[in-house]
Amino acid sequence: MTEIYKNTVRGHGLADPAPSDAFDTDAVSHLLDQCPAHHITPLVDCEGLAREIGAARLVLKDERTRMGLGSFKALGAAHVIARDAADVVRETGADWSKALSGRSYVAASAGNHGLSLAAGAAAFGARAVIYLADTVPEGFAARLRAKGTEVVRAGANYEESMSAASVAAEAGDLQLLSDGSWPGYTKLPFHVMEGYTQMGREIAQAYEGKPTHVFLQAGVGGLAAALAESLRAYWGDSPRMIVVEPEAAPALIESMRAGVLVTTEGPVSNMGRLDCKTPSMLALGILARDADDFATITEKEAEAAVAALAQYGIATTPSGAAGVAAALAGIGDIDGSSEVLCIISEGPEDG
Repeated sequence: MTEIYKNTVRGHGLADPAPSDAFDTDAVSHLLDQCPAHHITPLVDCEGLAREIGAARLVLKDERTRMGLGSFKALGAAHVIARDAADVVRETGADWSKALSGRSYVAASAGNHGLSLAAGAAAFGARAVIYLADTVPEGFAARLRAKGTEVVRAGANYEESMSAASVAAEAGDLQLLSDGSWPGYTKLPFHVMEGYTQMGREIAQAYEGKPTHVFLQAGVGGLAAALAESLRAYWGDSPRMIVVEPEAAPALIESMRAGVLVTTEGPVSNMGRLDCKTPSMLALGILARDADDFATITEKEAEAAVAALAQYGIATTPSGAAGVAAALAGIGDIDGSSEVLCIISEGPEDG
């Protein structure tokens, strides 16, 4: 069922994991300025849905057109690979398109992280290997293969495919590039999340005033953490930031209850990109400091949000609509004076 947990350590966070170093949003923006595919994604006022949730305003950050990949994830793994390519170009003067020739990256993916890695590898001449769980649709595997990516099926769920990717990285000449983090593996996931801060920069620059409520959907938590930290830097303490997870994968809310990182169990969620049973260690540390509340939503609530958004011409998935679902479910004590910000994190699966 829908539930909400108030963060009792807001402002200082947990001792372990502690918040990470601050993101360098200027460096991210500078690198993206050199990318021909980069453009700012829109902020959209949705007056009809604002009325449905009882708010004065509902603003959607629409990531469906991000760099042609249909998801905010384009800013993540591809950002890390672009950083690697920039280092090579700076040191050797190599052509950008061949800068990472001979280098290989591997990751597990429940969705768009894999596409971001595949696109980044293809852009700079690297090899990409993506591990997919059996639950990931074959249509997504085909999209990866179309980008020249090697696809390996392994495991019944994301956690098992992640374990298989880690084993492959240890056994071969592959660089693991995960969007999750754990003790001993933090540098690259930090830069994956750092790429997402471009969204926060764009939001703060385009939003007139500031919202009272920000809903941030979470799988391992990278998007939510990057936006929570970057938007706090711009807007301070006043927006109420609410992290939203599927009730089938309450990894962050249960970790906050326990005061330490925990792995949860549950059925497969229709919010596939958010269906992660173990949170990112880095993301948990940041969100423990910067998020006000942690909430879960049901499968039906996510589907209802997809249908509600479709009435206004916004096609997305249950994962992409999760923040809107929480607002529609009455989470956050929204009233007629509230200004609500939600993220449409991806387009429809057949888009």
